[in-house]
This record gives sequence, C-alpha cells and structure tokens, in this order.
Amino acid sequence: MDAHNDGRALQRLLDELGRLPGIGPKSAQRIAYYLLEADSEEARRLSNAILEVKQQVHFCPVCFSYATRDTCDVCADASRDKASICVVSEPRDVSAIERTGSYHGLYHVLGGVISPMDKIGPEQLHVRELLQRLASGEVQEVILATNPDVEGETTATYLARTIRPLGVRVTRLASGLPVGGDLEYADEVTLGRAIEARREL
Repeated sequence: MDAHNDGRALQRLLDELGRLPGIGPKSAQRIAYYLLEADSEEARRLSNAILEVKQQVHFCPVCFSYATRDTCDVCADASRDKASICVVSEPRDVSAIERTGSYHGLYHVLGGVISPMDKIGPEQLHVRELLQRLASGEVQEVILATNPDVEGETTATYLARTIRPLGVRVTRLASGLPVGGDLEYADEVTLGRAIEARREL
C-alpha cells in the first residue's frame, strides 16, 4: 500500500473518531495513534466489540431502555416494584439511577425531551407508550427524572399535566445542593430548590 493510501486511511479513522461525542481533534489523534501502535489483535477486539454491540443490543419494547434479550433486565426482573415507573430521557439515565441502589421500580425511557427549538414535541417521544402502560391501573406513582434544565422541566410539566387526570401520583426528583457543596457558591435556583425540597430529620 502506498503512502497516499496510508494517509487516507489514517485521515478516515481521525474523521470517524472525531464524530464521537466529547472527542475533539487532539483526542481523536491520540486514540488513532494508540490504535496504530497496538497489535492487530487488540484492534480486532475493539472492532468486534463495536460490531457485537450493534448486532446484539436493541431497545426494550416495554420501556425503551437497552436490552440484549427480549426485554431489558429491569423489565424481566419479577422482583421489581411494578407500582412505580421512573421516567427518564435516555437509556444512560437508567444506568445512573440503578447505580444508586435506591430505586426498585420500573423505568420508561422517553428517547429525548420536548424541545421546540429542535422541533421535538411529545409526538416524537415515547409518551403514548407511557400512557398505555399506565392504562392497566397497576402503576400508582410516576417519578419524573428528566434533567433540571429548561427542556427537562418543560417535559416534566407536560407529563405531569397529562398523567395527573389518570389518578396516578406524579412526583419529581428533588434537585438541590450536592453533597460536599458550599452554600456560598450555590446559584440562587439551586439553593431555592434545596430549600423547597427540604425534609424532616
């Protein structure tokens, strides 16, 4: 293979790595050179892992989180509390909440948030499927766990308005001061939320 083709192959790798979220040109270059210096087996393992995850991982037809079987591990777990559904924006949010070990109910992944600027309304999200899950009457509480930003709050407000008439309790994740945080450095909104979400000790 001539040097021109070698250069093109390297540039193609840099271009593809540069498309990944959080990877800038310098990071793409570091990864590309690492892969160039790695042995063929290591590069093959990485490419196989990427191909496998694309072939084997799909969206759960119940909650729209990631699954490798018919349904995801949470939906397939009979010990989960079926009376509560935690609504999140993306599958990665499920992983974040699961890591806490504090929640034992089910999930529903919206697949995004309402964002008029990006032309995303409730119709583009898995809202209809959530309402279908609530129709059985088994769910007593829906916990809205979208991010505490403008789009997340808009989505939570819309869902609360839509779900409340069904007679299901709607709650929102408390947002406030981080553990180890300093009061004097907290912004007014965060501090205000912390006061509103205070609890008895």
